[in-house]
Amino acid sequence: MPTVNAWAATSATEPLVKTTIERRELGPHDVLIEIKYAGICHSDIHTVRGDWGPQQYPLAPGHEIVGIVTAVGSEVAKHAVGDRAGIGCLVGSCRECEQCRKGNEQYCLNGMVGTYGSVDADGTITQGGYSTHIVVDEHFALRVPEGIPFEAAAPLLCAGITTYSPLRHWNAGPGKKVAVVGLGGLGHMGVKFAHALGAEVTVLSQSLKKQEDGLRLGADHYYATSDPATFEALAGSFDLIVNTVSAKVDIDAYLRLLAVDGALVNVGAPGEPLPVGVFNLLMGRKTFAGSAIGGIRETQEMLDFCAEHGIASDVEVIAADQINEAYERVLASDVRYRFVIDVATMQ
Repeated sequence: MPTVNAWAATSATEPLVKTTIERRELGPHDVLIEIKYAGICHSDIHTVRGDWGPQQYPLAPGHEIVGIVTAVGSEVAKHAVGDRAGIGCLVGSCRECEQCRKGNEQYCLNGMVGTYGSVDADGTITQGGYSTHIVVDEHFALRVPEGIPFEAAAPLLCAGITTYSPLRHWNAGPGKKVAVVGLGGLGHMGVKFAHALGAEVTVLSQSLKKQEDGLRLGADHYYATSDPATFEALAGSFDLIVNTVSAKVDIDAYLRLLAVDGALVNVGAPGEPLPVGVFNLLMGRKTFAGSAIGGIRETQEMLDFCAEHGIASDVEVIAADQINEAYERVLASDVRYRFVIDVATMQ
């Protein structure tokens, strides 16, 4: 097996360290990607620190990956050497069940294979994009259009598709009033997408600290959720609310902001249950739902949409030896809006 440089967690409590990991030999349907940039997602921190359950270590996280195809298997048809390619949150699924056939590999009925921390088909634990190279089945590699700056394309593979998918599924567009809760790595992409789709966009953030940014990104309105008057003024206003916050929030308060037949969709993934008052759903035929990333076809649609509309993530590029500092800054909400690792610094 090829050995490549990486940064990995050795336990739930220790900082990530420089190390090496093994990648599988190239199979007939595989592509080898030399990784150029890898985004840091809040999910990486939750996972390596055991917030979502115990992990096997060492574990190299990272599921916002862009790079260059440097080798292809003998039967590969989708990609060629030299292509710009991206890898998101999944690198495998059964591809035979009803959901896979619909293009919803993320909801594979037999269990999708996550880009890191999952059991792969050969029984090994998948390792992610905080590394110099990755081998993946060609089906799960995306084409990254030339029009998207490479470093700003990486977060689209998670933060991008995580917000694009529910906006498309719940038909955000002209005539729809959409609210985005939180203006972080996910939220800033949700604002850009909702605006590009033609919706009237409101940001609901804890404070007005990022108001100027929110309006620049495409929001029409910006309100502070720390002000009780916000919930009074906006009652019954929205057709769709996308909650990007990965912490406990008052779901009932946000349900009361929905219009009749409105939907509140969680894409943030808090580590604790969120209680819901059923009468807040009954009175207005409202929906409280969740959405997890998107399938391969929809992710490619999202990347093409970004290229067509000039959309990319707002990023801060860091060297690999700044990963642990970046983790602490993410937890302190001190990034606008996504850290991206320059993987060349891992050599």
